[in-house]
Amino acid sequence: MNRPARVGIVLGSDSDLEVMLEAVKVLDALEVGSEVVVASAHRTPARTQEYATSAQARGLGVLIAGAGGAAALPGFLASLTPLPVIGVPIAATPLGGLDALLSMAQMPQGVPVATVAIGKWGAANAGILAAQILAQGDPALGKRLDAYRRRLADEVEERARRVADQIKRPTPGT
Repeated sequence: MNRPARVGIVLGSDSDLEVMLEAVKVLDALEVGSEVVVASAHRTPARTQEYATSAQARGLGVLIAGAGGAAALPGFLASLTPLPVIGVPIAATPLGGLDALLSMAQMPQGVPVATVAIGKWGAANAGILAAQILAQGDPALGKRLDAYRRRLADEVEERARRVADQIKRPTPGT
């Protein structure tokens, strides 16, 4: 089903796509429409500025930006839009993404970027965080988030049962 985009996912480079698809998967599971674009803070600043400044008017409510290295993209977007921006650090340099994480987390006062973990886990959490932000004004999305969390808890319970079966001992609390 094609839903209107409510979350913009911005990649600093097409090489970030594999990581950032985790955010797309989560948003799809939560039935939140998203769009994915490549726009570089350094190499295509005019394109990036146009995207950020038009995002809210186009119906987007949250931006997620994946970037490695100097990771200027999330901060650049945040400086141009009133929308919440979530930064996903990408391990693109020999520093393993720590440089990107610090760049995003150390934004100057007044230009916040919510920052999640490096890599795929961070991208998935960015999708969840974006949905949580949007759910503040969307009770139906809030219910889908509750169901998503229940599914995660059910998966843990199933794994606990499998472990108990493998070692032939009862699961505590059951």
